[in-house]
Amino acid sequence: MSALTYEIKNRNSPVAQWLDATFPHYKEIQAGFRTAAGPARVLPSKQVSPGTQGAAIDFWLRMLVDAQPSIDLPLAGLLSRRAPCLQAGAELLRELAGGQIPRGAGTDEVELRMRPAAFADRSDQWWARVCYALALLVELYRAPTVERSRLMRLTPASTAGDLLDLANDDEVADLFAMRDLALDRLLPALPAGPVATGMTFDGSADLNADADLIAGGMLVDFKASKGGIPRADGTRAASLARADLDQLLGYALMDYSDTYRLNAVAIYAVRFGHLAAWPLEQLCAQMAARPVDFTALRRDFAHVLRVQLPAQRTR
Repeated sequence: MSALTYEIKNRNSPVAQWLDATFPHYKEIQAGFRTAAGPARVLPSKQVSPGTQGAAIDFWLRMLVDAQPSIDLPLAGLLSRRAPCLQAGAELLRELAGGQIPRGAGTDEVELRMRPAAFADRSDQWWARVCYALALLVELYRAPTVERSRLMRLTPASTAGDLLDLANDDEVADLFAMRDLALDRLLPALPAGPVATGMTFDGSADLNADADLIAGGMLVDFKASKGGIPRADGTRAASLARADLDQLLGYALMDYSDTYRLNAVAIYAVRFGHLAAWPLEQLCAQMAARPVDFTALRRDFAHVLRVQLPAQRTR
């Protein structure tokens, strides 16, 4: 099955085409985002691997807000056996899961979760390295090729300690800085109410999609981009791609049954410490340049995923 993040970037996909036609107006939103975000506050060194780092900070942010975040995707990556890290990964996931990996974990019936509060006495160094290790394991599940993964440095006899050592010192320091910024800029701005992280939607059965965070009815997607090209003074402006907005809208539209009672969507620009939030129907109306019936839009989007997308694949 394909994924939402792939389909919205494929201009030949009926998913991208429907979103473009339904919500054609986005330039004003992009401009407002860039202005409000200001310059980047945390920039990585050249020794930081950007893709893995983005996934690592995603895990740390989820652990800050969710009492029981899922670690199912790292387990799925580990079970793919695409890298020689089965012993090391199992040792780490077993510890995070409270001492054992339940029978059936990694299936639809049993989800593997951890309790961050049980590790409150661990150092920041440990937290950063754990999040980086989890990000590496997820890449085994998601990445088309893993030959250059640092996990390939391990052996079947490697331990969890060896796995944690794969993050370099610059990456650890960078994760500290992004975590500290989120404690100051993200957590106080989140609405009160139920929290879920790594959640899927009704439409995830039609197209793979899992979001970062829902808090109090607001869906938040984390973006760890360092922004656009450096300006003359060395600063960088935040960027908001059309695909970023499509991803937010796609998640909300795929909640066919309104399970999460979404009333707003947001992007947290991790390196800028900026949370940009929009009331859901107001954002849709602005991008459509007309009032919208969001329930009807969900039905239309379900038709795209269930009928038009499969039809395109069979051509």
